[in-house]
Amino acid sequence: MTRTSLQFDEVIAGCRELFIKKQSDYGASFRVLRTLSVVDQILIKVKSLRNYQITGISKVGESEEENFTAIVNYSAIGLIQIEKGFADDFDGTKEEMVFLYDKFTAEAKALMERKNHDYGEAWRDMEISSITDMIYQKILRMKMILRNKEVTLVSEGIDANFYDMLNYSVFALIKLSEEKEEFKPKFV
Repeated sequence: MTRTSLQFDEVIAGCRELFIKKQSDYGASFRVLRTLSVVDQILIKVKSLRNYQITGISKVGESEEENFTAIVNYSAIGLIQIEKGFADDFDGTKEEMVFLYDKFTAEAKALMERKNHDYGEAWRDMEISSITDMIYQKILRMKMILRNKEVTLVSEGIDANFYDMLNYSVFALIKLSEEKEEFKPKFV
């Protein structure tokens, strides 16, 4: 197993732990979110990241790690919603939601490994602010795809963008942990 693969698993384990705790607190309340609402939740986190990266100030106190962790989890939620469709209430057990979370994060890891092979782990040479901007670009693309009723001529669909945002966020969390060398995700 490669270093990146191990780091990916460590980051996902922390994100998964938060996902499970939120399932205990809130149940599957996210099931009412339509795709655009999930995209907008990620938009909020990206705007917070960009503002912090530009100003160095977070008046709410959310760290970059917390925001990237939220993007990982909202991306997984987006993939769950695509598979199941949105609901009018709590639809799905905690076990089912965790199963789907694991399924989609495993698919994201497999995609990451294929892309890392082809691109030579180019993300390791990127700045965290550039990763943030790439996620922001994905959000804008998704909004356009949704405005076009998910019809694309040559582009990937909504699901591909969720996978990419999940993986970019994992990369940012890996880079942040390497910068701090002892980083362990702090979840609120």
